[in-house]
Amino acid sequence: MAANTSFDLEEITVRQANQALQEADAGSFTVANPKGVHALVCGLDAPLEVSIDGHVGYYCAGMNKQAEVNVDGNAGTGLAENMMSGKVHVTGNASQSAAATAHGGLLVIDGNASARCGISLKGADIVVKGNVGHMSAFMAQTGNLVVLGDAGDALGDSIYEVRLYVRGKVASLGADCIEKDMKQEHHDQLRALLDAAGCEGVETSEFKRYGSARKLYSFNVDNVDAY
Repeated sequence: MAANTSFDLEEITVRQANQALQEADAGSFTVANPKGVHALVCGLDAPLEVSIDGHVGYYCAGMNKQAEVNVDGNAGTGLAENMMSGKVHVTGNASQSAAATAHGGLLVIDGNASARCGISLKGADIVVKGNVGHMSAFMAQTGNLVVLGDAGDALGDSIYEVRLYVRGKVASLGADCIEKDMKQEHHDQLRALLDAAGCEGVETSEFKRYGSARKLYSFNVDNVDAY
């Protein structure tokens, strides 16, 4: 395919667009008229640049690897689910379970993210410039979640070694999630994540860090009330 190829979903199907992108090994692509369709640009495994002009439905950019996907609009449930590498950027809001089980790469959401953002996160980085909903980072194992706004109830419930950075208010912390010190290594890491997400003017001193108290790694009768 030629560079800067355009796909119009009023003229071809989602399956056809996905297949063409999955077969490409390089190039820039534009997808027009997405109109909230599901499973768009999934399973990419090449250093592509893909711009989607409009809102997308469930599981957009799922299983992304290497590609940079930009969505000019809002995204439905499961955005960038199981992402392995690359970057996914949404200019609007994202529904629940954004970057669920994601192993690597960077997800940037300019608006708000709904419930369970980063659920079972396994190594990816997430930067949400707005708020996140309840039970975000539930059972997250590793990686980073940065929230410039507020976080809903039960943040970080049953987490492992993920790092949570929140600039605004936290409605409540989930089981085994506690506030932790911000050391220089955390300021440095947060600075790099903010810069990567285009938040150069935001100061790391405005954030608090949350993480695991490490009391739920194995059952202990003394902690039974926390289960």
